[in-house]
Amino acid sequence: MQYQRSVFPNGLRVLTIPMPSFESATVLVMVRAGSRYETRRNNGISHFLEHMAFKGTSRRPSALEISSLVDGIGGEVNAFTGKETTGYYIKSQATHIDLSLDILSDMLQNSLFKTEEIDKERGVILEEINLYEDTPARKIGDVYEKLLYQDTPMGWDIAGEKDVIKSITREDFVQYMESLYSADNITVVVAGGVDSKKAEELVEKYFGKMHAFDIQSYIKVLEKQDKPEVLIKHKKTEQVHIALGVRTVSINHHHKYPLLVLSAILGGGMSSRLFCEVREKRGLAYYVRSSSDHYQDCGSLVTTAGVDAKRVEQAIEVVVQEYNKISNQQINKSTNQQISKEELKKAKEYLKGHMVLELEDSRSVAGFFASQELLEEGIKAPEDILHAIDRITLEDIKLVAKTYLVAEKLNLAVIGDFEDKDRFESLLQLQ
Repeated sequence: MQYQRSVFPNGLRVLTIPMPSFESATVLVMVRAGSRYETRRNNGISHFLEHMAFKGTSRRPSALEISSLVDGIGGEVNAFTGKETTGYYIKSQATHIDLSLDILSDMLQNSLFKTEEIDKERGVILEEINLYEDTPARKIGDVYEKLLYQDTPMGWDIAGEKDVIKSITREDFVQYMESLYSADNITVVVAGGVDSKKAEELVEKYFGKMHAFDIQSYIKVLEKQDKPEVLIKHKKTEQVHIALGVRTVSINHHHKYPLLVLSAILGGGMSSRLFCEVREKRGLAYYVRSSSDHYQDCGSLVTTAGVDAKRVEQAIEVVVQEYNKISNQQINKSTNQQISKEELKKAKEYLKGHMVLELEDSRSVAGFFASQELLEEGIKAPEDILHAIDRITLEDIKLVAKTYLVAEKLNLAVIGDFEDKDRFESLLQLQ
């Protein structure tokens, strides 16, 4: 997959990815701004701002005017907020990228932030927080990262705290944008059935005059853990949700790809070790999966599961046992500890196949390139990543398993009707 990269005089980065067989195109504007750049006083403003961007500009004073334009071309408009980035996109027929760029640039440069709209959207955000609280399968990831990163921006919920959301004002939005929404902190990506030269000219037309300024930095994660840790969020639920993982490495570390393969071996798909042991053999959970997640300065390999409340200890023990097996790598066929060449190949093909399928959509392609441009040391085309995965060896997997699947790095988050964490701490023993 070929791409073109340009940097405008104001520092704005532009990526165009022609996909000749596509009739559609996605315009994505991504900013290196997310909840980790927040303070205690404005926690949740990154996500709140994402909502407010759609509520009217000086040229299009209402949300209806913006949505009507997108509906009028049969397009899809949306946005998303993470801990390190915020993205705004419109996906439409490729012939409409001019309008898409017009709308997105207007939203990010001319939003009104009317007080009455802020007050209305405040209620929407509060209900969204309630939704997350009532969806423990989704909430468990937040609880896990709170355990890892404690009372720091990285440990705070992206949606924010209710008391803070209730107090955010128009001036807070203006100040936040003036601290991070600099031209040189933004990437504009156009992916799909487009011509690179024409697309770049349109980006220049709508974003070329954006201002660049010094932006605020984030608080770096300081990790110091010498024993297993447990965090319980007390909630009466029919199903207990757990997240059990270890600290690993940042997004630019060379162990990232071996860790991705390791996570696939553990909990990637219905034939993975944990799916077979936790669900198929014992019937302890409905869902069980593993992932390897990476930020600019930290990372984690984690297994999440929704388990039978009466057998939660057994489920945790099984996950710990599988971590032990794969970390020790003893050649013992009766316990299936040794990773075989076939198992390694399957895990790599699982990752590669899912990546290829995901990148059949221009929206996913745009996000794939934008996040690399903003967060990583360089852009790897999809084929480069496929080759990097192919090069992973059994020795690579053994090394990362031995390095990171160790007792002092274990962290367990639990959502359920429990008060005492002592009952779980004794289960976290890796040998």
